[in-house]
Amino acid sequence: MENIEHLTSNWRDKWRDKEISVENAIKKIIPGNRVFIDSGCSEPQSLTKELMRQSERLVDTEIIHFLTIGPEKYFPKHKREDAFRHNALFIGDTLREEVNSGQADYTPIHVSEIPKLIKSGRRYIDVALIQVSPPDQYGFCSLGINVDIAKPIAQTAYLTIAEINPQMPRTLGSSFIHLKEIDNFIYHDHPLLEFKFDEPTEIVDKLGQNLSNLVQNKSTIHIGFGDLPNNILEYLSNKKDLGMHSHYITDAIIPLIEDGILTCRKKNFHPEKIITSFALGSQKLYDFVDNNPYIEFYPSDYVCNPKYISKNKNMVSINSARQIDLTGQVNAATEGYSFYSGFGETVDFIRGAAFSKGGKPIIIMPSVTRDGKHSRVVSHLDEGAGILLSRGDVHYVVTEWGVAYLHGKSIRERVIELISIAHPNFREQLLKEAKTLNYIYSDQMLPVDTEGNIVRYPREYETIYKTKEGEEISIRPLKTTDEDLLKDLYYSLDERDRYLRFFEVRNEFAHKKTQNEVNIDYNNVFSIGAFVGEIGNEKMIGNATYYYNPNQNSAEFSFVVHKDWRGIGLGSYLYNYMIIIAKEKGIQSFYGNIHIENKKTVHVIKKAGKVKITPPELGGKELFYEVDFEEV
Repeated sequence: MENIEHLTSNWRDKWRDKEISVENAIKKIIPGNRVFIDSGCSEPQSLTKELMRQSERLVDTEIIHFLTIGPEKYFPKHKREDAFRHNALFIGDTLREEVNSGQADYTPIHVSEIPKLIKSGRRYIDVALIQVSPPDQYGFCSLGINVDIAKPIAQTAYLTIAEINPQMPRTLGSSFIHLKEIDNFIYHDHPLLEFKFDEPTEIVDKLGQNLSNLVQNKSTIHIGFGDLPNNILEYLSNKKDLGMHSHYITDAIIPLIEDGILTCRKKNFHPEKIITSFALGSQKLYDFVDNNPYIEFYPSDYVCNPKYISKNKNMVSINSARQIDLTGQVNAATEGYSFYSGFGETVDFIRGAAFSKGGKPIIIMPSVTRDGKHSRVVSHLDEGAGILLSRGDVHYVVTEWGVAYLHGKSIRERVIELISIAHPNFREQLLKEAKTLNYIYSDQMLPVDTEGNIVRYPREYETIYKTKEGEEISIRPLKTTDEDLLKDLYYSLDERDRYLRFFEVRNEFAHKKTQNEVNIDYNNVFSIGAFVGEIGNEKMIGNATYYYNPNQNSAEFSFVVHKDWRGIGLGSYLYNYMIIIAKEKGIQSFYGNIHIENKKTVHVIKKAGKVKITPPELGGKELFYEVDFEEV
C-alpha cells in the first residue's frame, strides 16, 4: 500500500516530461489545425481561455464542439474573418446565434456515429483538448463526467492535450485514458462547470402524470436533452425497480436512487448499473458519481447505439419536441429555417426503444408555445423546419392534455389522436385544416357543448376496476379516439346480444352513427368504457352511457359488456359508477327499457338498489325500469 501511495502522489514527477505550461500547450496548435474541445461541463477552462488569448495567430483553425455550454463564446472581440471557424455537432446556447448568422458551422449527425466519423479519418482531428482526473497508481486518468465522444477523439487525435484537474471525479466503466496516450498535460485545480435546468412549469405537472401512466415498473429509462425530460423524472417516484440507460444523467436521478426507485435490479443488459455517457448538473451530481460503481460511463457509439439500446427490455425513451404535424412528422431541432439544437441521440434512442421487447419510444411536449399564442400540434410544420423523426418513427406523443398513440395507424386515425391532445383553443382550427387537406371524414366531429365550445375531457372520472383474480380494468370516459374501439365492441356481439341491446339485429355500425357516441359533452351525454391492454393496444370490453332528460332531471341509461368478460361483476361496477357520476352532476334518477329476455341486465339493475320495474303490456317484450338515486 505504501508503494502505491508513493506512486500516486508522485505521478507528476514520473510524467514530468509531458507537463507543460498552458501557454506552451496552446502554442502546439498551428494555423489550419482542426481542434476538438471537450464537451458539456468537462470543458477544459484553462486551455480554452489560453486558446482565446492566442486566437489572433491561429488563422484558419477549425474548432469542433459537441454541446458547448460554457461562458466563453470562443470568438475574439476583434475577430478576423479567417480566424476561428467553429463547427458544432450539436448546438448549445453558446453558439446558436453564430451558427444562424453564418459565423459558425453546424454538422447534423447522430451522436452514435460521431466516433466512427472521427476514427475513420473522414473528419480528422489534429488536436484534442480534454479534461481528466489525476492518474491512478497504474497511470490511468478518468475522463470523469464526460466520456461520450471525448474518449474516442482523444485516442484518435494526432495530438492530445489534457487539463488534469483533481476536482474531476473518477468515474467508472470505459472512462479511462492512460497517460501514455496523452501527449502533454497541464495541471489546474479548479471547480468544474455546472449546469442548471429551468424550474418546471405548471404544465409539467399534467405532462408528468400522463407520462407516468405509460411507464411500467421495471422499465429502463432514457431522457433526451432539455428541461422537460429532466423535470419529468420526479413523476416516476411511484414506480418500482426502474433502470437507466441514457446518453446523459442529471441531479434528478439522485432522489430516485436514494428512495429506492431507480435500482437497476431488473435490468437484463448491464444489470444493477446505470449506463451513460456524460453527466450534466451540479457539484452534488459530480460528488455522487465519483468512484461510484453503480454508474458506468461509456462512449456514445456504445451507449447510443440502437443495437445495444434495444437489448434493454421495456426500454422507455423520453424525448422532447418543438412541433408535430397532424401526420406525425416531428421537428425537434429547428425554428423554421434557424437551427436550434441538433440530432443528438434522439433518433438512436427512439429506434432502440422501438426494437426493445416491451419498449416505448415517447415524445413529450407542451401543447402550446410559451406565450400560448401558437399550437405545437400543427397541420403542417413551419416553413424550413427540419424533420427529425419521420411518421414511421413516432409511437407515443404526450402533452398536458393526454396521450396519442400513432404507430401503425392511418393518417385519419393519427389526425384524430393528435387533435385530441392539442390545446382545446386550437382543436377546432386543426379540425378545419385537416378537412381541407382531406385527411379525415368531411363530417368528422369533436366533443362540443351546447354553445359549440370544445369541451374538456373529464380526467377526474378515470379509475380502475380490479377483478377477484387481481386483473386491472381501466375505466374512463369515452373520447373521440375511441370510435373504432366502440365499433369493435359492437361488432363482437352476436345476433342475440345485438337484439337484446338495440332491440333489433343491427348489422352495421357506421361512422355517421358511432361518432355521435364518442363525441359527447359529458353533461347531456356521458359515456364510460372499460378497457384492457396498454395505450396503443387497448380493447374496449364494456360501455355504459346515459342521456340526460332535463325536463325530468333524469337520464336514460344503457350498458353492454363483451361476452368474454361477463360474470366478473363488471356490468354492476359500470352501472354503480355511472350512478355516482350522475349524482355528482345533480341528476335524480335513471330509467330505461330492458328486453324481457335480458335477465342478466335485470339482475344488475335490481342488485344495485331499490328499482321500480313496469312489466310489458300484453304481448310486449320491453320492461321499463326507473331507479331513484335516493333509494340507492
